[in-house]
Amino acid sequence: MESKERGWVVVALGGNAITRPGEDGSVVQDYVNLDSSLEDIVTLVERGYRLTLTHGNGPQVGNLMIRVELTRGKAPDLPLDLMVADIQGGLGYMIERVLRNKLLRKGIEVPVCTLMTMIEVDGEDPALHNPSKFVGPFFTEAEARLLQEERGWRIKEDKGRGWRRVVPSPEPRSVVERDLIVTLMEAGALVIHTGGGGVPVVRNESGELDGVECVVDKDLASMVLALEIGAEELFILTGVAQVALDYGTPQERWLDRLTVTEARRYLAEGQFPPGSMGPKIDAACRFVERGGKRALITDISTLLAALNGETGTWIVPDSEPDSDSIG
Repeated sequence: MESKERGWVVVALGGNAITRPGEDGSVVQDYVNLDSSLEDIVTLVERGYRLTLTHGNGPQVGNLMIRVELTRGKAPDLPLDLMVADIQGGLGYMIERVLRNKLLRKGIEVPVCTLMTMIEVDGEDPALHNPSKFVGPFFTEAEARLLQEERGWRIKEDKGRGWRRVVPSPEPRSVVERDLIVTLMEAGALVIHTGGGGVPVVRNESGELDGVECVVDKDLASMVLALEIGAEELFILTGVAQVALDYGTPQERWLDRLTVTEARRYLAEGQFPPGSMGPKIDAACRFVERGGKRALITDISTLLAALNGETGTWIVPDSEPDSDSIG
């Protein structure tokens, strides 16, 4: 299929593209959600976009952690890095199968593949001792306090959404399989990779890889990968159509476009909470600051509308003209 000379685009699917808030995360529900969520992705392929997909795993890895705890003493424990690998493989299979079927029905001959992906982190990263990444289902404050006492979980409020478990989330440094991803994309493949931010690993003194029990933020990992493969644009798909100031308050204001400087200022002011919108804004800013053309933050269901200029929030270089920020 002709690319129509479009540059490469990394699309980071949020965990809500697979499991929606309030759902129990059954396989049937997840397939129904993917059937809807991936429709716009297929449309972009039809239009000639050269895409590669990453995806979140927050709800899914959190549920797997619960399964492991409930079977403790009856089945072997699994380290968190292996859980991330398990979920990456399972979700990658589901996404690939749905995409392949949709492309087949439309007669679009684009190969799709899932690549198990590792992400390097620093074993001395202080974030390993300060859990901040939300995983698993939402709880009321009372439920969260009880689980914290009974199971020793670290739990924080996901602003405006509820209370959730948190785990360590160090900075991503490099995607181990980046060269393989480039090779596959150059061959015309739509590659699904870096699921859940990738399986976290560190290099020891011999240069060998060791697993680390943590979860890497998938938007930051997607940013690192996008820069490493030379992508022009980064689409971060989340649970809201646009970024907002004073989110969840009567003063809430939706944003159409932000320069990097504006976004950084609002981030420093605390407008975008860590573990929620904060990493998405940070990832978008870093991508643009380091050479990316622009980054989009929007909901999976409003992706096409955002590309048509109807919604979404674009993070652009400071030199971008007509930065009419507040919609």
